[in-house]
Amino acid sequence: MEEKLKKFKSWIDQCDNIVFFGGAGVSTESGIPDFRSADGLYNQQWPEPPEVILSHDYFTAHTQQFYNFHRQKMIFTDAQPNAAHLALAKLEQMGKLKAVITQNIDGLHQAAGSKNVWELHGSIHRNYCLRCHKQFDLDFILSSQAVPLCPDCGGIVRPDVVLYQEQLDTQVINAAISAIKNAQMLIIGGTGLSVYPAAGLVDYYRGDKLVLINNSPTSRDHIADLIINNKIGEVLKSCVEI
Repeated sequence: MEEKLKKFKSWIDQCDNIVFFGGAGVSTESGIPDFRSADGLYNQQWPEPPEVILSHDYFTAHTQQFYNFHRQKMIFTDAQPNAAHLALAKLEQMGKLKAVITQNIDGLHQAAGSKNVWELHGSIHRNYCLRCHKQFDLDFILSSQAVPLCPDCGGIVRPDVVLYQEQLDTQVINAAISAIKNAQMLIIGGTGLSVYPAAGLVDYYRGDKLVLINNSPTSRDHIADLIINNKIGEVLKSCVEI
């Protein structure tokens, strides 16, 4: 492990065009549960599986139940950026990290200070009226009773997150692809790379410094240049002074 960390740090020192691609494991160290681990949402008991509740069809047909789940299980107002978020923000400030590409919707990268963040699945901090498209913040959702309605037109206010059955934003995808294509070093952390189409973005990397940091093996271990099986926060903290 020590040799792997030494190599990882040397690569960080060498590179000035680093891109980070992260998943739910980046935020679990902030107390936000993931979906697929033993304690994740998929292993909790609900009337319907989370992937059903978080689908476009369910949102349309059972809007009240969707918001009950959304407020209880998708919003963590007490969560704070952890060592991984802070280290990545520091690398950006140093001019080394050019982009963060995240599957998370919690906004913790921005809270840590990162500026160039591409959110593949949207953000709970952005909400909009389906009728007049007025924008609302997270506090509006939390303070609303039942289904949040726009005070101007009465339309339903929904979170700007990508639900199952919905497509990712084309602009975000294209920006992520461009960043990965041009990266000297691609760091992937906190994801098993099992969720598509997001996981397929890795295939656009053309460099020779693909680093996978995850507690367990991933679907792309066979193409990695360096694999570190550990918590992403601990690894980044050991290599970046924050």
